[in-house]
Amino acid sequence: MINTTRPRRSVLYMPGANTRALEKAKSLAADSLILDLEDAVAPDAKAAARKNIHDALESGFGYREAVVRINGLNTQWGMDDLKIFAHSKADAILLPKVESVAQIQELAKLLEHMNPSHKLTIWAMIETPMAILKPPEICSAHPLLETLVLGTSDLVKDLHARHTPARVESFTALSLAVLAARAHQLCVLDGVHLSLDDETGLIASCIQGRDMGFDGKTLIHPNQIQAANEHFGPSPTEIDEAKQRIAAYESAIRSGAGIAVLNGKLIEELHIQDAKRILTLADAIESFHR
Repeated sequence: MINTTRPRRSVLYMPGANTRALEKAKSLAADSLILDLEDAVAPDAKAAARKNIHDALESGFGYREAVVRINGLNTQWGMDDLKIFAHSKADAILLPKVESVAQIQELAKLLEHMNPSHKLTIWAMIETPMAILKPPEICSAHPLLETLVLGTSDLVKDLHARHTPARVESFTALSLAVLAARAHQLCVLDGVHLSLDDETGLIASCIQGRDMGFDGKTLIHPNQIQAANEHFGPSPTEIDEAKQRIAAYESAIRSGAGIAVLNGKLIEELHIQDAKRILTLADAIESFHR
Protein backbone atom coordinates (compact mmCIF):
# COMPACT_ATOMS: atom_id res chain seq x y z
CA MET A 1 0.00 0.00 0.00
CA ILE A 2 1.26 3.47 -0.87
CA ASN A 3 3.02 5.47 1.84
CA THR A 4 0.95 8.66 1.67
CA THR A 5 3.34 10.55 3.95
CA ARG A 6 6.35 10.12 1.65
CA PRO A 7 6.69 12.73 -1.13
CA ARG A 8 8.04 11.27 -4.35
CA ARG A 9 7.77 14.25 -6.67
CA SER A 10 11.34 13.98 -7.93
CA VAL A 11 13.08 10.60 -8.15
CA LEU A 12 16.62 10.92 -9.51
CA TYR A 13 18.62 8.08 -11.03
CA MET A 14 22.21 8.08 -9.75
CA PRO A 15 24.82 5.82 -11.40
CA GLY A 16 26.53 3.61 -8.84
CA ALA A 17 29.86 3.80 -10.63
CA ASN A 18 30.11 7.57 -10.13
CA THR A 19 31.25 8.32 -6.57
CA ARG A 20 31.16 12.08 -7.14
CA ALA A 21 27.52 11.88 -8.22
CA LEU A 22 26.63 9.76 -5.18
CA GLU A 23 28.24 12.33 -2.89
CA LYS A 24 26.52 15.22 -4.64
CA ALA A 25 23.16 13.47 -4.21
CA LYS A 26 23.36 14.16 -0.48
CA SER A 27 22.85 17.88 -1.13
CA LEU A 28 20.22 17.74 -3.90
CA ALA A 29 16.54 18.64 -3.44
CA ALA A 30 15.27 15.33 -4.83
CA ASP A 31 12.67 13.52 -2.74
CA SER A 32 14.03 10.09 -3.67
CA LEU A 33 17.14 8.60 -5.25
CA ILE A 34 17.45 5.48 -7.38
CA LEU A 35 21.01 4.25 -6.86
CA ASP A 36 21.55 2.35 -10.06
CA LEU A 37 23.47 -0.88 -10.57
CA GLU A 38 21.76 -1.87 -13.80
CA ASP A 39 21.57 0.19 -17.02
CA ALA A 40 23.91 2.96 -15.88
CA VAL A 41 26.77 0.60 -14.94
CA ALA A 42 29.01 -1.29 -17.37
CA PRO A 43 29.54 -5.03 -16.71
CA ASP A 44 33.15 -4.59 -15.62
CA ALA A 45 32.14 -1.86 -13.14
CA LYS A 46 29.32 -3.72 -11.36
CA ALA A 47 31.37 -4.83 -8.34
CA ALA A 48 32.88 -1.39 -7.78
CA ALA A 49 29.49 0.28 -8.16
CA ARG A 50 28.01 -2.12 -5.62
CA LYS A 51 30.63 -1.07 -3.06
CA ASN A 52 30.20 2.61 -3.90
CA ILE A 53 26.47 2.49 -3.25
CA HIS A 54 26.85 0.48 -0.06
CA ASP A 55 29.40 2.96 1.31
CA ALA A 56 27.19 5.91 0.35
CA LEU A 57 24.21 4.32 2.11
CA GLU A 58 26.26 3.88 5.26
CA SER A 59 26.89 7.62 5.50
CA GLY A 60 23.26 8.32 4.55
CA PHE A 61 21.34 10.64 2.24
CA GLY A 62 19.47 12.68 4.83
CA TYR A 63 15.72 12.93 4.28
CA ARG A 64 16.07 11.51 0.78
CA GLU A 65 14.60 8.07 0.18
CA ALA A 66 17.31 5.69 -1.10
CA VAL A 67 16.25 2.96 -3.51
CA VAL A 68 18.73 0.51 -5.05
CA ARG A 69 18.03 -0.72 -8.56
CA ILE A 70 19.67 -4.12 -8.62
CA ASN A 71 20.44 -6.16 -11.70
CA GLY A 72 17.83 -8.73 -12.67
CA LEU A 73 17.87 -11.87 -10.55
CA ASN A 74 18.36 -13.86 -13.77
CA THR A 75 21.69 -12.13 -14.41
CA GLN A 76 25.11 -13.02 -13.00
CA TRP A 77 25.05 -9.94 -10.73
CA GLY A 78 21.51 -9.90 -9.35
CA MET A 79 21.89 -12.25 -6.39
CA ASP A 80 25.14 -10.64 -5.26
CA ASP A 81 23.41 -7.25 -5.39
CA LEU A 82 20.52 -8.50 -3.30
CA LYS A 83 22.69 -10.20 -0.69
CA ILE A 84 24.50 -6.96 0.02
CA PHE A 85 21.59 -4.53 -0.09
CA ALA A 86 19.15 -6.70 1.84
CA HIS A 87 21.28 -5.79 4.86
CA SER A 88 22.05 -2.20 3.95
CA LYS A 89 20.41 1.11 4.84
CA ALA A 90 18.43 1.15 1.59
CA ASP A 91 14.72 1.92 1.84
CA ALA A 92 13.66 -0.25 -1.10
CA ILE A 93 14.88 -2.58 -3.83
CA LEU A 94 13.94 -1.72 -7.42
CA LEU A 95 13.65 -4.77 -9.66
CA PRO A 96 14.20 -4.11 -13.38
CA LYS A 97 12.18 -5.48 -16.27
CA VAL A 98 9.33 -6.94 -14.25
CA GLU A 99 6.94 -8.88 -16.45
CA SER A 100 5.29 -11.35 -14.09
CA VAL A 101 3.91 -11.91 -10.62
CA ALA A 102 6.51 -14.65 -10.14
CA GLN A 103 9.40 -12.16 -10.33
CA ILE A 104 7.99 -10.04 -7.51
CA GLN A 105 7.18 -13.08 -5.40
CA GLU A 106 10.67 -14.51 -5.91
CA LEU A 107 12.25 -11.26 -4.74
CA ALA A 108 9.92 -11.07 -1.73
CA LYS A 109 10.71 -14.66 -0.77
CA LEU A 110 14.45 -14.06 -1.02
CA LEU A 111 14.17 -10.94 1.13
CA GLU A 112 12.20 -12.88 3.73
CA HIS A 113 14.90 -15.56 3.90
CA MET A 114 17.64 -12.93 4.15
CA ASN A 115 15.85 -11.36 7.14
CA PRO A 116 16.71 -7.66 6.64
CA SER A 117 17.24 -5.58 9.77
CA HIS A 118 14.40 -3.26 8.71
CA LYS A 119 11.46 -3.47 6.32
CA LEU A 120 12.58 -3.19 2.71
CA THR A 121 9.82 -2.50 0.22
CA ILE A 122 9.86 -3.53 -3.43
CA TRP A 123 9.65 -1.24 -6.43
CA ALA A 124 9.02 -2.64 -9.91
CA MET A 125 10.22 -1.34 -13.28
CA ILE A 126 7.41 -1.50 -15.84
CA GLU A 127 9.25 -1.08 -19.12
CA THR A 128 8.24 -3.72 -21.66
CA PRO A 129 5.11 -4.46 -23.71
CA MET A 130 4.60 -7.67 -21.73
CA ALA A 131 4.64 -5.73 -18.46
CA ILE A 132 2.09 -3.23 -19.78
CA LEU A 133 -0.29 -6.11 -20.51
CA LYS A 134 -0.10 -7.25 -16.87
CA PRO A 135 -0.17 -4.27 -14.48
CA PRO A 136 -3.17 -5.47 -12.40
CA GLU A 137 -1.58 -8.88 -11.80
CA ILE A 138 1.82 -7.39 -11.00
CA CYS A 139 0.30 -4.86 -8.59
CA SER A 140 -1.33 -7.63 -6.57
CA ALA A 141 1.80 -9.84 -6.45
CA HIS A 142 2.91 -9.19 -2.85
CA PRO A 143 2.28 -6.80 0.07
CA LEU A 144 5.91 -5.59 -0.06
CA LEU A 145 5.34 -4.08 -3.52
CA GLU A 146 5.00 -0.34 -3.02
CA THR A 147 5.83 1.46 -6.26
CA LEU A 148 5.63 1.09 -10.04
CA VAL A 149 8.33 2.88 -12.03
CA LEU A 150 7.64 3.46 -15.72
CA GLY A 151 10.61 2.82 -17.98
CA THR A 152 9.35 4.66 -21.05
CA SER A 153 12.67 4.68 -22.92
CA ASP A 154 12.87 0.88 -23.05
CA LEU A 155 9.15 0.66 -23.76
CA VAL A 156 9.28 2.99 -26.75
CA LYS A 157 12.26 1.06 -28.10
CA ASP A 158 10.43 -2.26 -27.79
CA LEU A 159 7.32 -0.80 -29.43
CA HIS A 160 9.40 0.32 -32.43
CA ALA A 161 7.81 3.71 -31.80
CA ARG A 162 9.19 7.24 -31.80
CA HIS A 163 9.45 9.67 -28.92
CA THR A 164 7.04 12.57 -29.49
CA PRO A 165 6.50 15.75 -27.45
CA ALA A 166 2.91 14.73 -26.68
CA ARG A 167 3.98 11.15 -25.78
CA VAL A 168 1.22 9.64 -27.90
CA GLU A 169 3.41 6.55 -28.34
CA SER A 170 3.22 5.67 -24.64
CA PHE A 171 -0.01 7.29 -23.47
CA THR A 172 -1.96 4.03 -23.31
CA ALA A 173 0.79 2.36 -21.30
CA LEU A 174 1.03 5.28 -18.90
CA SER A 175 -2.73 5.29 -18.31
CA LEU A 176 -2.88 1.53 -17.72
CA ALA A 177 -0.09 1.76 -15.16
CA VAL A 178 -1.79 4.57 -13.26
CA LEU A 179 -5.11 2.71 -13.26
CA ALA A 180 -3.52 -0.47 -11.92
CA ALA A 181 -1.49 1.36 -9.27
CA ARG A 182 -4.50 3.28 -7.97
CA ALA A 183 -6.67 0.14 -7.95
CA HIS A 184 -4.11 -1.49 -5.65
CA GLN A 185 -3.15 1.64 -3.69
CA LEU A 186 0.43 1.76 -4.95
CA CYS A 187 2.67 4.68 -5.79
CA VAL A 188 3.35 5.17 -9.51
CA LEU A 189 6.20 7.18 -11.07
CA ASP A 190 6.36 8.62 -14.57
CA GLY A 191 9.22 7.88 -16.96
CA VAL A 192 12.19 10.13 -17.67
CA HIS A 193 12.45 13.09 -20.00
CA LEU A 194 15.50 12.42 -22.14
CA SER A 195 16.34 15.90 -23.45
CA LEU A 196 18.53 17.74 -20.98
CA ASP A 197 18.37 21.08 -22.82
CA ASP A 198 14.59 21.08 -23.27
CA GLU A 199 13.13 22.75 -20.19
CA THR A 200 9.88 23.55 -21.98
CA GLY A 201 9.41 19.90 -22.90
CA LEU A 202 10.32 18.78 -19.39
CA ILE A 203 7.74 21.08 -17.82
CA ALA A 204 5.09 19.92 -20.30
CA SER A 205 5.92 16.29 -19.47
CA CYS A 206 5.66 16.99 -15.73
CA ILE A 207 2.31 18.73 -16.12
CA GLN A 208 0.99 15.91 -18.29
CA GLY A 209 2.18 13.26 -15.83
CA ARG A 210 0.66 15.07 -12.87
CA ASP A 211 -2.63 15.56 -14.76
CA MET A 212 -2.70 11.81 -15.47
CA GLY A 213 -2.30 10.97 -11.78
CA PHE A 214 1.38 10.09 -11.36
CA ASP A 215 2.88 10.72 -7.93
CA GLY A 216 6.17 11.97 -9.34
CA LYS A 217 8.70 11.73 -12.14
CA THR A 218 11.92 9.82 -12.55
CA LEU A 219 14.81 12.06 -13.59
CA ILE A 220 18.21 11.66 -15.21
CA HIS A 221 19.85 14.96 -14.23
CA PRO A 222 19.83 17.20 -11.14
CA ASN A 223 18.77 20.15 -13.29
CA GLN A 224 15.37 18.46 -13.71
CA ILE A 225 14.59 18.32 -9.98
CA GLN A 226 13.11 21.80 -9.63
CA ALA A 227 10.54 21.30 -12.38
CA ALA A 228 9.42 17.96 -10.97
CA ASN A 229 9.14 19.31 -7.43
CA GLU A 230 7.17 22.31 -8.58
CA HIS A 231 4.67 20.52 -10.80
CA PHE A 232 4.12 17.33 -8.80
CA GLY A 233 3.77 19.14 -5.49
CA PRO A 234 0.66 21.06 -4.43
CA SER A 235 0.83 24.71 -5.41
CA PRO A 236 -0.03 27.45 -2.90
CA THR A 237 -3.32 27.94 -4.75
CA GLU A 238 -4.17 24.22 -4.48
CA ILE A 239 -3.35 24.22 -0.77
CA ASP A 240 -5.49 27.28 -0.14
CA GLU A 241 -8.39 25.83 -2.14
CA ALA A 242 -8.14 22.54 -0.24
CA LYS A 243 -8.40 24.38 3.08
CA GLN A 244 -11.38 26.38 1.79
CA ARG A 245 -13.17 23.23 0.63
CA ILE A 246 -12.72 21.53 3.97
CA ALA A 247 -13.90 24.60 5.89
CA ALA A 248 -16.96 25.04 3.65
CA TYR A 249 -17.90 21.38 3.92
CA GLU A 250 -17.49 21.23 7.69
CA SER A 251 -19.62 24.36 8.01
CA ALA A 252 -22.31 22.76 5.85
CA ILE A 253 -22.27 19.56 7.92
CA ARG A 254 -22.66 21.56 11.14
CA SER A 255 -25.69 23.28 9.67
CA GLY A 256 -27.28 19.96 8.76
CA ALA A 257 -26.52 19.96 5.02
CA GLY A 258 -24.78 17.05 3.30
CA ILE A 259 -23.09 19.15 0.65
CA ALA A 260 -21.56 22.59 0.34
CA VAL A 261 -21.09 25.13 -2.42
CA LEU A 262 -17.83 27.03 -2.79
CA ASN A 263 -17.26 29.60 -5.54
CA GLY A 264 -20.20 28.17 -7.43
CA LYS A 265 -18.90 24.58 -7.25
CA LEU A 266 -20.53 21.68 -5.44
CA ILE A 267 -18.41 20.24 -2.60
CA GLU A 268 -19.07 16.65 -1.54
CA GLU A 269 -17.27 14.08 0.59
CA LEU A 270 -15.13 12.90 -2.36
CA HIS A 271 -13.76 16.43 -2.76
CA ILE A 272 -12.89 16.52 0.94
CA GLN A 273 -10.96 13.26 0.69
CA ASP A 274 -8.85 14.73 -2.12
CA ALA A 275 -8.41 18.01 -0.25
CA LYS A 276 -7.10 16.14 2.80
CA ARG A 277 -4.71 14.16 0.57
CA ILE A 278 -3.32 17.42 -0.83
CA LEU A 279 -2.80 18.90 2.64
CA THR A 280 -1.18 15.70 3.92
CA LEU A 281 1.26 15.77 1.01
CA ALA A 282 1.99 19.47 1.52
CA ASP A 283 2.68 18.89 5.23
CA ALA A 284 4.96 15.96 4.43
CA ILE A 285 6.95 18.00 1.90
CA GLU A 286 7.40 20.80 4.42
CA SER A 287 8.44 18.31 7.10
CA PHE A 288 10.98 16.48 4.94
CA HIS A 289 12.58 19.67 3.64
CA ARG A 290 12.54 21.56 6.93
